Amino acid sequence: MKTIKLAVIGAGARGFLSYMPYVQRFPREAEVVAVAEPNNERRTRFAEALNLGPEQIYSSWEELLSQPKLCDAILICTQDQMHYQPTIDALKKGYHVLLEKPMSNNPMECVEMERIAREEGRLLSICHVSRYTPFWQKMKQIIHDGLIGDVMSIQHNENVGYLHYAHSFVRGNWRNDALSSPMILAKSCHDMDLIRWIVDADCTKVSSFGSLGHFHIDNAPAGSTDRCTDGCEVEHTCPYSALRYYMQDIELNPFAALIADPPTEANRMKAILEGPYGKCVYRTDNNVVDHQTVNMEFENGATVIFSMCGFTRDMNRIVQVMGTKGEVRGDLLSGRIDLFEFSSGTQSVIQTLTSNSGHQGGDDGIMRQFLSDLRNGRYLDTLTSAEASLESHLMAFAAEESRRREGAVVDMKLFRQSFSSTAVNNIR
Repeated sequence: MKTIKLAVIGAGARGFLSYMPYVQRFPREAEVVAVAEPNNERRTRFAEALNLGPEQIYSSWEELLSQPKLCDAILICTQDQMHYQPTIDALKKGYHVLLEKPMSNNPMECVEMERIAREEGRLLSICHVSRYTPFWQKMKQIIHDGLIGDVMSIQHNENVGYLHYAHSFVRGNWRNDALSSPMILAKSCHDMDLIRWIVDADCTKVSSFGSLGHFHIDNAPAGSTDRCTDGCEVEHTCPYSALRYYMQDIELNPFAALIADPPTEANRMKAILEGPYGKCVYRTDNNVVDHQTVNMEFENGATVIFSMCGFTRDMNRIVQVMGTKGEVRGDLLSGRIDLFEFSSGTQSVIQTLTSNSGHQGGDDGIMRQFLSDLRNGRYLDTLTSAEASLESHLMAFAAEESRRREGAVVDMKLFRQSFSSTAVNNIR
């Protein structure tokens, strides 16, 4: 087995915590030979964990990519708005790339990255990790095998979870689309990708409704303050109290470990007192929606209703796929799939494997597949290639355009054409 040599750009939660455990468990499959990370604490932690010497550590992606070609492939795990240029430069330098989702918050950049990867003959795989989970692979198999006939309609719910939403999309890195991406792209591009994969046809029309309905200043309770630590009179009863949430044991609340590095109690308290995670959830600079629905029609006649909501008890995805011969319902959190076949009137319950690793095993799954694709020279038309991901990204961009136009129907054929002929120099 050839050991694939890797470099990592971005040593944060995804680049380090999500993907490096696989490398550490299977050192014969992959070896990390370089890292680029501007944060000194993260850079040092990564280097120590992966046994990198000083000559293998870079403070910026520009510095890393200015070196002669170092390895086979690069994992790019930066923030959404920092994906495009390092990806293009890496592809043109001869690297294969595993790119964190979304590809970009700019549709033309997504189109251009896919084009360059194809022209350079390089593998550009997007981290749509859900496709690699036992749950979604079983759902896909049931539909592909024709057990429910032709897919006619899908209802797909993404329950973000009220605390996850407050952490990531009110106080966190994805709270403002000027800093990251619209919610439909930052959080729900997984769902757009899964819907496109399950329907297995191009989308023809999209409409969407949604808003930031709750987390804004107009809903701030009487007696609340700019920060939870400023003497807020309702802090002790607020479900979003930063003090009670982030000072929990990090083993019980993994989000608490993400606000400071290292996440000692002292460092977390400092982050609450000084950083965005201590802000009142009604008084931040957030602007992404807290609930949204998307209606889709596909060229094979299938229709889909997708709903994302930040006001749910838990983080989960629930799906119902209705076909001409039966229906299948799935609950991702439990791993349970219920299949009902019309002709026999029988119900089958399938319990898929659940995993403690990231994204129900999807993080391990995409690393395994990416390394396998590289060893076997599979560079195009892979399960989560840029080509496969581009369509679902455009669906997400179309949904956001519709939402901003008060639900106007977007014709996907015209929407695609608006980007396909745009010159490269029009990219920002």
